[in-house]
Amino acid sequence: MPGEDGFTVCQKIRKTSDIPIIMLTANGEDMDRIIGLEMGADDYLPKPFNPRELVARIKAVLRRTAETKNSHKEEMHIDTEIYTFVNWKLDTATRVLMSPDDLEISITAGEYTLLMTFLERPKRVLSRDQLLEITHNRQAGPFDRSIDIQVSRLRQKIEDDPKNPKLITTVRGGGYMFTAPVKKRVQHG
Repeated sequence: MPGEDGFTVCQKIRKTSDIPIIMLTANGEDMDRIIGLEMGADDYLPKPFNPRELVARIKAVLRRTAETKNSHKEEMHIDTEIYTFVNWKLDTATRVLMSPDDLEISITAGEYTLLMTFLERPKRVLSRDQLLEITHNRQAGPFDRSIDIQVSRLRQKIEDDPKNPKLITTVRGGGYMFTAPVKKRVQHG
């Protein structure tokens, strides 16, 4: 792209919108994919690619977006679920994450979906494949590390010490586990 690179554009879009972003680029190195996902892309596809794979990825991202929007609309008219864990609070109607210090923490659509996956399955080991299937509705490739990147980004936001995580722990040979007790309260709308 003339003038700006895709990473910068992605980062600017993500600051103001949670619109789905799929990066298509000639940069297929692991580090480029990691940076793209860390900047807020929902998916990353290096060139050359199979057009059918691109269509499948677009459909998957749109399906996830539609499901999130539909459930968000339904929740506004019915009940709101409030999840609490270690003095954190997540309101599913507004998708607002509040820190123990009562600060609103901005999370992307992907981080919200991943956090909800953990909150709905606390103290359960979830493999990378399970997390990818639940959050992205697709199977992991042999070198797919997108879940690891999303977990890392989420840890940066909710852990006291992301390098020594206590809430989302790594289970060697198993995947990840959300270790904190989770309480769910239903607020009638």
